[in-house]
Amino acid sequence: MRTVIAFMLGLLLAGGSAQAADAVRVGSKLDAESGLLGTMILQMLEAGGIPTENRIQLGPTKIVRSALLAGEIDIYPEYTGNGAFFFNIDSDPVWKNAGAGYEKVRQLDREKNNVVWLKPAPANNTWAIAVRKDVAAPNALASMEDFAKWVSGGGKAKIAASAEFVESPAALPSFQGTYGFALKPEQILVLAGGDTAATIRAAAEGTSGVNTAMVYGTDGAISALDLVVMADTKGAQMVYEPAPTVRAAVLDKHPRIKEALEPVFASLDAGTLRTLNARISVEGQDVKQVATAYLKSKGFLK
Repeated sequence: MRTVIAFMLGLLLAGGSAQAADAVRVGSKLDAESGLLGTMILQMLEAGGIPTENRIQLGPTKIVRSALLAGEIDIYPEYTGNGAFFFNIDSDPVWKNAGAGYEKVRQLDREKNNVVWLKPAPANNTWAIAVRKDVAAPNALASMEDFAKWVSGGGKAKIAASAEFVESPAALPSFQGTYGFALKPEQILVLAGGDTAATIRAAAEGTSGVNTAMVYGTDGAISALDLVVMADTKGAQMVYEPAPTVRAAVLDKHPRIKEALEPVFASLDAGTLRTLNARISVEGQDVKQVATAYLKSKGFLK
């Protein structure tokens, strides 16, 4: 009898191990947006009958990217512009064009690492400049060209930003050089630490006369606190669109991953991501509940 029980237990354990080995390990970075996108990936795979293992919010970019390349996770959402740094070609202007940047990173990662980039969301989570709505509306400010004309014509802009944003050639100096304007020292409030939550709050509250903020394009607090993002029509900044990145061997084994995820990411434009991010970062809602509610509202989940 003991022999039979031991034999059956062995079969169960072997079956469990096989199932665990077959599971697609879904990871993400630590921030709220990455956690949201990773959770959507996890839920869509599960809904498609694909076994999964939850590795959401595993770590920062370096950790998660290394885990993918080492085969420790199988899929996670990454941003197209990071290809510039993964392959040490950040001076290439290709990264300032959404379509060209995606094709570049897709080709390089497949050839060098056997990693597949599925189609990205049409949402650019890059550095941007946002203006209070009560300032933007009466001055007809919608783009960086509008903003530059306003500033050059004596518009009383005052921006809250990090030291990095002010000093890095790729940030404010790039905006000023591309659009031909210059903010005076008294028009810049540099905040210690200077994360976008602080700069957005400073603009929303009018701290020290601030009416403009350094933001990331899909920050949740932008819409919640009535700021208007100035469209980067001339491409001063690299494009960072989120896309599922998956090991080719795993995609070959589970080709349904592509058809499950691409319609979801196609639906996530910048405004949609800002709204979803706000539910998490501003309203304090649970990431899993926000992901589930959105996927159900769009008919991706039943």
